[in-house]
Amino acid sequence: MTAFVAAAPYIVAGTSVMAFQGQGTIGKYNQKTENRKALILEGQADQLEAKAEFDIAQFNKTYQKVKGETNVALSKSGVVIGSGSAYNISLANNFEKQLQEQLISYDAKIAADNKREEANFARIKGTIARQQSKLAQIGTIASASTTLLKFQ
Repeated sequence: MTAFVAAAPYIVAGTSVMAFQGQGTIGKYNQKTENRKALILEGQADQLEAKAEFDIAQFNKTYQKVKGETNVALSKSGVVIGSGSAYNISLANNFEKQLQEQLISYDAKIAADNKREEANFARIKGTIARQQSKLAQIGTIASASTTLLKFQ
């Protein structure tokens, strides 16, 4: 029993060092994980913006097809392209085209901004995790010190 009492301060010191190191490792790991998550979210934001460009290109392709079909139909019915009703239809279609392009861009920008905000929060969460591990380390040192003082 006296050997155990004599070894107790060393056991406390050893386990405290292990706990201290483990807490630091966990904090760093959690911070790295959140930083990685932030990078992924930023990549997703970039992808959303690139997809908007693709969606606009696809929309323009469809728009040009419909515009051509409309012009052919108007020509077949004897309407002069660029005058009267044909002009009004063309003008309305151009306004609608611009509106749709703006909506696609706006929706993509909002979604990308949300992803970037999630990335910012992930980094904050990582920093908080790291700080919590440092506080746990301080608690471990304080607890070990108090315990070791009791042995003296």
